[in-house]
Amino acid sequence: MNRFISDFLNDLRKEFFGYNAAALQQDVFAGVTVAAVALPLALAFGVGSGADAASGLITAIVSAFIIGGLSGASFQISGPTGAMTAILIPLSVKFGIHGVLAAGAIAGLILLLAGLFRMGKLVYFIPAPVVAGFTSGIAVIIALGQMENLLGVTSEGTETLERFFEIFSHSFSPNFFALFIGIASILIMFFWPKRWASKIPGSLVAVAVTTLIAFVFRLPLDLVGDIPRTLIHESRLTISSLLSSRLDQILMPAFSIAALGMIESLLCGVAGGRMKGEKMNGDRELIAQGIGNIVLPFLGGVPATAAIARSSVAIKSGCRTRLTGIFQGVILLLSMFLLSPLMSRIPLSSLAGVLIVTAWRMNEWHSIRYIFGRKFKYGAAKFLLTMIVTVVFDLTIAIAAGVIFATVMFISKISDLQVSVAEIDPKRLQGRIPPTKQTQIIYITGPLFFGSIEAFETGMSKTSGDVLIVSLRGVPYIDTSGVQTLYEICSKKHADGVEILFTGANQKVRDMMDRAGITLLVGTQSYFANPFDAVGLMESE
Repeated sequence: MNRFISDFLNDLRKEFFGYNAAALQQDVFAGVTVAAVALPLALAFGVGSGADAASGLITAIVSAFIIGGLSGASFQISGPTGAMTAILIPLSVKFGIHGVLAAGAIAGLILLLAGLFRMGKLVYFIPAPVVAGFTSGIAVIIALGQMENLLGVTSEGTETLERFFEIFSHSFSPNFFALFIGIASILIMFFWPKRWASKIPGSLVAVAVTTLIAFVFRLPLDLVGDIPRTLIHESRLTISSLLSSRLDQILMPAFSIAALGMIESLLCGVAGGRMKGEKMNGDRELIAQGIGNIVLPFLGGVPATAAIARSSVAIKSGCRTRLTGIFQGVILLLSMFLLSPLMSRIPLSSLAGVLIVTAWRMNEWHSIRYIFGRKFKYGAAKFLLTMIVTVVFDLTIAIAAGVIFATVMFISKISDLQVSVAEIDPKRLQGRIPPTKQTQIIYITGPLFFGSIEAFETGMSKTSGDVLIVSLRGVPYIDTSGVQTLYEICSKKHADGVEILFTGANQKVRDMMDRAGITLLVGTQSYFANPFDAVGLMESE
């Protein structure tokens, strides 16, 4: 822990080196811009998480100070996100808001431990199609989960798909005023000019315009409701409520929340780091996310994670240091105290429209077009599998299924070991091997491991020479199963009086062969750099 603290202080000194009034002005401007983007999203994600708008606002404010202040990068903006609502909606239906908060606190502990155990690079082991797949799956869940608010109806059920189909299973009677407001919100966001969006976000305009319409015409709509002017929500988690929670049933959702928080935060750091030219400390980011998510439930906030969209807005707006996120938190805090009467009048259908557009935009369309446009069949299969499992089952299961499928496909591809046998013309032999002996060269190409043993054994069964020169130049890696099989073949050949020579083995392969007893069997004199050195082969004329 001392090392984490000293590294953090050193990075802070580097981050604020040469900091001046001009840099401060840039951070303030970027903070105000990000706050304009974050305000409507915080309200929408709070409602979309099964809590309320106040919880979303508390999450955004507290995240700005705690997670933003301790973050592993200067540009990370954290808060409630659309992706997180996909997990929290069914959780809130099953266990209520206290189930959401309890799972969030446990997820925070998991993230903290992940950071302390230096698991900040785990995200690099998840294939890109799997990331794109679960992101699209989450987008589908968000959109389906907002159909009730968009249509102004209610349904029963514990799962998102179940509730969605329940809407249309009986006499369907939508509130057309809610539908109108929701569609208006969607259209404003889609058609809001990009050149204006950098100054005034389309989501903020959509919420403001639709709220004004609903207020002026007194439309019969469900509203956000009162937003308390406090950072301590009345429905906050307490130690007693945490201990009384059904921990055995919320443990898996907590792992899902932690997994999503880890993936989103680290991917956000990678993307933002490329934009700003700054390398994020992944382990420290996980620690910051962990601490923030442990604190948030006890104030009534929902689980938070780094948000790619808001972080990119911060960078594009001139973010210099982590003060950008803190200034964003100050603006949101002022909004809570000054604008809460206005925010309480926002229609839920308006926020549903914001979430649906957010879900559409969160799809990694560039990756999807690349995977399907280039006809990468295995990549497309990983994407579709992960997306479908995310929608039908669970995020954690989806990631596991995607990674397992990708691993199986990878093993299947690299198991295609090539073994080719070539005869050497006796007339070209000179030196240590008599021309009367049949000499063969066996070229092995590919990793020699448990998945390629059958191909290796099949190839070696075709050899019949008195002297076998085994070229290992094309073998980058050999595992225990592979080296054991090689030893058994060498032992059998050696017992039959066949001389075996090895050429081109890299150091790691040679070390494994030494440990396996192959070197002891054939002797150190049986290793050569290439086949010419092994047999004194003459160049062909």
